[in-house]
Amino acid sequence: MRITVIEHEADAGLGYLADWLGVDCDVVRPYLGETVPSRAADGLIVLGGEASAWDDEGYPWLPATRALLRTSVEDGTPTLGICLGAQLMTLACGGTVERGAEGLEVGACEVTSLGVADPLLGEVGTAVAIQYHQDAMTTLPEGAVRLMTGAIYPNQAYRLGGRAWAVQFHPEATPDIFTSWTTASGLQGYDEAVKEAEPRLVAAWRPMAEAFGEIVRTTA
Repeated sequence: MRITVIEHEADAGLGYLADWLGVDCDVVRPYLGETVPSRAADGLIVLGGEASAWDDEGYPWLPATRALLRTSVEDGTPTLGICLGAQLMTLACGGTVERGAEGLEVGACEVTSLGVADPLLGEVGTAVAIQYHQDAMTTLPEGAVRLMTGAIYPNQAYRLGGRAWAVQFHPEATPDIFTSWTTASGLQGYDEAVKEAEPRLVAAWRPMAEAFGEIVRTTA
């Protein structure tokens, strides 16, 4: 079994997930000229990045990525969209993504389960997650089941169909990855809180990643 991973930039890789999934990954880097496939392998993860989900001119591989997400959802391929990946899945499947009215959400922020039974996120409760986004999923695709919410933006996670998930936050991001983002942007006041939250980040999101890997293994 293998998971196709779409990576949008070098500083936004698999992070923790590389060790937690338990499934080999084929990383596609379209920003280096690699072609986004028309179909995923046994699973699909679309990572985050600084692009807006609608910026096809600036990031010309986004239409192919949206098409891949749409196909994977329709085929029942286990799929996980993270931050930009979640927003791309939202657009691909008929939802709406816009510039967030509340501005940038960044740092170690609480997200809260809505109490819906779910094999990935049903047992999370309230947890700390790394955030770094200013666009928001404002209308979810038809049939989406909301799973998590937050104080600033309400649509933090949803499931679409039986095997596709979108999360606005970054379960993959290590404190070092987060620091690389804030160093580049000059927003370094959040780094210490993220470092202090690392044990809680691991406790919350490792089980989610392991569960996704198990779904890939048992579905293939």
